[in-house]
Amino acid sequence: SISEKNEFIMHNLESINKKFDSDYMNSQMRYLLDSVDENPVEAIGKSKELIESCCKTILENRNVEVDKNWNISQLSKKTFEALQLMPKNIPNNIKCENTIKQILGNLSAISNGISELRNDYGSGHGKSASFKGLSSRHANLAVGATTTLVHFLWNTYEEQTKRITQ
Repeated sequence: SISEKNEFIMHNLESINKKFDSDYMNSQMRYLLDSVDENPVEAIGKSKELIESCCKTILENRNVEVDKNWNISQLSKKTFEALQLMPKNIPNNIKCENTIKQILGNLSAISNGISELRNDYGSGHGKSASFKGLSSRHANLAVGATTTLVHFLWNTYEEQTKRITQ
């Protein structure tokens, strides 16, 4: 059963789930949520996959060619560029300009952090017999950060797409 501490994550995933309208993405998100408490290693690994899937979908929908050799940092950076979410895209004369730039910079760093966490503690790479995984607390951190990033990217994509089509 899903613990109450995952309520925020569950809300974000349900919202994302409705928006992606993809069987693959929806099953990936269900598995991610189910894994947080029962299998933190899988949850951390799936977090990276969800970011990759989100970025690839946005870039594909924006007709940006995705290089299959890009790592998650490059994929994330291209997505932020495509959505004009780079700090350089924030006008210098708006209120809280530096704060917005700082938050966007930190948000874009999530994908790299999740990737590094996944490499050492998540699924996707074989581990030695002496491997000690992280607790569900760390999986909650990874999944929470991931869902916040994906939710923000997808909402930005949808908002921009709506403006373009009006």
